[in-house]
Amino acid sequence: MNTLYYSPAACSLGIHFLLEEIGAPYRTVKVSLKEGEQFAPAYVEKNPKSKVPLLERDDGTCVTEFPAIAYWLAKSHPDRQILPEDIEGQTRVLEIVDFAVSTVHMQGFSRIFRAAKFSPREEDHAQVQEAGRAIVKKAFEQISASLGDREFAYGDGLTIADGALFYVLFWACERLNLEVPQNCATYFERLRARPSAERVLRTEGLI
Repeated sequence: MNTLYYSPAACSLGIHFLLEEIGAPYRTVKVSLKEGEQFAPAYVEKNPKSKVPLLERDDGTCVTEFPAIAYWLAKSHPDRQILPEDIEGQTRVLEIVDFAVSTVHMQGFSRIFRAAKFSPREEDHAQVQEAGRAIVKKAFEQISASLGDREFAYGDGLTIADGALFYVLFWACERLNLEVPQNCATYFERLRARPSAERVLRTEGLI
């Protein structure tokens, strides 16, 4: 059985959501980033990067990084169809995943949540956070234009792209109460209403 190492409300939330959508049995292990558990020797042995998510597979091997884990889950459960079969569809879905992770998360929200990483001077932190909010705002405007009035991020069904957008929109809408384009807010509300999201948020102690 696969094991997800997660921290509540971290980016691992998106992988947790995808695991619930897939429906195959899995275990969870909580790693509290706030308490520094990602630096515990037993965890570092599994993931020297000292971050989440981490997926430990049935055979004991581990996969790190959101896009890689999401891709592996999709290819390992082709019956769930959370990644298109055609190369164009796969490319577009991975494009959304990478934008959510590398731009919205790493460039935008990282500045908001961890300003000290971008400047050691405390007097700079407000400016760093404001830059992060500007990045997030522009990114969601671009996502809004791409999303339109579709039910899902790409195509007619849920894909790994929805898992990535779920966690960054959770941060925007529920952690920080940021204003996002209306179609993005409506899209998040639809994902948030899915039974899988309800189970994940309860498991992680977020509701």
